[in-house]
Amino acid sequence: MSNLPELVVAEVPGGSCASCGAANAKFQCSGCSNVSYCSEDHRADHWQKHKNACKSYKILHNEEVGRYVVAARNLKPGEEIWSEKPFVVGPKASSYPLCLGCYSPWPPAGPESLDRPLCSKCQWPVCGPDCEALPCHKDYECKVLAEAGEKFNVSAAVEGGNGNGVLQLDCVTPLRLLIASERDAERWRIEVKNMEAHNLKRAEQPAWKQNHVNIVEYLRSRCKLDSKFSEEDVHTACGILEVNSHEARTPLGYSARALYPITAMLNHSCVSNTSHSISLEDYSVRVRTTTDVPRGAELYGSYTHSLQPTILRREHLRESKHFDCACRRCSDPTELGTHMSSLKCNKCDNGIIVPLDSLDSDSTWKCTHCPFTTGSQAIRRVLSIIQAEIDAAEEVTGFADGGDAIQVRETVFRKYRSVLHPQHAFNTMLRYSLSQLYGRCEGYLLDDLPDVVLEHKVDICRMLLRVLDVVEPGYTRVRGMTLYELHAPLLFLAKNLFHAGVIDNAGLKSKMIEAAEILKEAANILTLEFPDTIEGQIGQVALQSLQQLNASIEET
Repeated sequence: MSNLPELVVAEVPGGSCASCGAANAKFQCSGCSNVSYCSEDHRADHWQKHKNACKSYKILHNEEVGRYVVAARNLKPGEEIWSEKPFVVGPKASSYPLCLGCYSPWPPAGPESLDRPLCSKCQWPVCGPDCEALPCHKDYECKVLAEAGEKFNVSAAVEGGNGNGVLQLDCVTPLRLLIASERDAERWRIEVKNMEAHNLKRAEQPAWKQNHVNIVEYLRSRCKLDSKFSEEDVHTACGILEVNSHEARTPLGYSARALYPITAMLNHSCVSNTSHSISLEDYSVRVRTTTDVPRGAELYGSYTHSLQPTILRREHLRESKHFDCACRRCSDPTELGTHMSSLKCNKCDNGIIVPLDSLDSDSTWKCTHCPFTTGSQAIRRVLSIIQAEIDAAEEVTGFADGGDAIQVRETVFRKYRSVLHPQHAFNTMLRYSLSQLYGRCEGYLLDDLPDVVLEHKVDICRMLLRVLDVVEPGYTRVRGMTLYELHAPLLFLAKNLFHAGVIDNAGLKSKMIEAAEILKEAANILTLEFPDTIEGQIGQVALQSLQQLNASIEET
C-alpha cells in the first residue's frame, strides 16, 4: 500500500467514488487527478483496476501534429512522468567500426586487436565471446546474417572506415527494429508501427537513395529477407529510427541509438519543460518535468542542442526531423532576450545585429542602433568559421593536460569578443566547457587557483546561468552541473577573504550559506539522474558535500 499515490482532497469536489459510485466524493488520486474516492479504503479496494490507468500524463491527438502529450494534473519540477524500456537499441547511422554487443570501437585496443575478433556464428564484429553472447546481437541480426552467409567486410571497415562511417553497419539497427516488430508484435502494433517516418519528405533527399542501396536492397537481397519485408517496410524502419530515436551512452562512454515510443511522442520546443535520463545499465529512460507544468499544458522535449543559435538549431531540425520549428524562442530574434544568436555591429559602438525575421532562413539581419544590414549568407559564413574553430577547440580534452584544453578555448573566446554578443550561443558553449575545466585539470585545481582565476570561474558560471535560466530552466542537467561548479569557487573565495581579514565570522557564514543554497539546488537536480551516470554520481557527491558544509556552517 505504501507505493500507492497519495490521496488528496479534491480541488473541486463532486466526482463519483470510483469504488462505490457515491456522489460528491471528497478525495482524488494524486497520481493522475482523474478519479475520486470516498475514503482511503475505497481507493485501496479499487487500486488493482485503476493502477494501469493512473498516469500523470495523457496522450492526445490532433490533425496538425498527430499524437502529443499533456499533463493530467499539476506537475512540480523534478517529477517523474514515466519510464520505459527501449523497443530497440543499436549503432547510430554512419557509425565507426564497432562491436555489435557493447558498441565499443572495433577492433579492440591493445595487442589482441591484431586478431580482429568476429562473431563465431555470423562473422560480424564483436569484442569477443562475451559480447557475441549478448542478447542485442545474438537474438537479433546474428541468426539472419549467419543463415544468409553475409560476412562483414573487415578490410573495408578497417581501411575505409573514416568520417563517413562504415556503410555496411548502417543496416544493423533497422534490421533489429524489423526483427523486434515480429518478436514483440503487440508493442510494435500499439506503440511503434504508427510512429512518424516522413517517407515522402525523406524520399526527396539524397540519403534516401543511399539507404535504398546500403540498407533496403542489402537486407532484402544479400541478407535474403525479400520474402519477409517489403521495400516500404525497410524504408519505414529507417525513417522511424531517423525521426524518433534518441542518443544513448554506453557504460564505456560510446554512442548508440535507442527507440523509446512514448518518449518520442513529446513534441519539440527549444525551451522544453521535460528532461530525459538514460541508464547506462539497461538503456531504460526516465522522463521528468524540469519546471512547473499546469494540468492540461503540453509536455515538450527537445530534439536538438539547446545551446546552439537559432539558425543552426532550425537547420538541424529541418534536415533530421523534417519540420521547421516556430517555437517562441525561434520566433524571437533576440532568443527570449538571451541574444544567443546576436552579433556585435562593427559600424557603431553599441549596436547588436539581429534577424528581422528569425523564422525566415533568408532574412536580412539589421543593427539595432544604426542603419547597417547584412544578408543571411554572410551570417552563415561567419558562424561556419567560428563553429569550425570551436569544434577544433572542443577536441582538445583530457583533464591531465588541462592547460592546453583551457587555453585553446580561452583563445577562441578572446578572438571573437568583438564579433559575438557576450551571451552568444558559441560563447555559452565555451563557458560551459571552461566551467568544467577550471578546478579539475592538472595545474588548474581549485587549491592551485589564485583569487583572480577563482573569480573568473564564478563569472563564467554566473554568465552561464543567466542564459540557462531562460533556455534550460529549472531542473535540467546543465543547470545542475553549472550550479555544482559555482559553489566551490565561492567557498574558496570566502575562506581566502576570511583568512586575509577582509570579512569576519558573520561575513564568512553568510557566504557559506549562499554556497550551500547553490549546492543544495545542484544536489536536488543531479540526484534525479541514474546513479550509474556521471551526473548521478556527482549528485551523490553534492549531497555528501552539502552535509559537510551545513555542519561547518553550524560551527562557524
